Amino acid sequence: MIVRYKLASRRDAPAIAAMSRDLIEFGVGWSWRTPRVAHAIVDPDTVVVKAIVGTRAVGFGIMGFSDEEAHLELLAVTRDKRRRGIGRGLVDWLEDTALAAGIGIVRLEVREIRLGERRFYERLGYRAIAVTPQYYAGREAAVRMAKDLWERVGAPAGPEDGPDDGPDDGPDDDSL
Repeated sequence: MIVRYKLASRRDAPAIAAMSRDLIEFGVGWSWRTPRVAHAIVDPDTVVVKAIVGTRAVGFGIMGFSDEEAHLELLAVTRDKRRRGIGRGLVDWLEDTALAAGIGIVRLEVREIRLGERRFYERLGYRAIAVTPQYYAGREAAVRMAKDLWERVGAPAGPEDGPDDGPDDGPDDDSL
């Protein structure tokens, strides 16, 4: 399977918004609708990347940038393409973009109940730094995570750097 990573265009906004609704925001309200995704795509301080297999978008990532930090806003891979390295590829692409921009810290939030997602990010070097109660729709807690990208620059690959395709908590896992 050949996966290509490419910047999203405005015409990708409806499909990305639908993936966000179905794969990320279920149960907490849909806030990344088409207009918001379209705005992120054209925002000079945001990067939206898509993963493509054949002609089909099978995943995406949205990362916002400030002067010193980046924020991984959303990341998803379709259920039928998980555990194939696509989630890791999206994160690598976005982290490389952050480093190229001179940014060394990436932050993100993940639903506390999504253990598979948390493990996925931990395998990629992210560490939990706080828990925020009622973060999602005033109902669900978020685990705030961060990674220092400068630590990976020039560091040799270790055994944990092998293929990783994202979380898998079993049949109910709707994460990356």
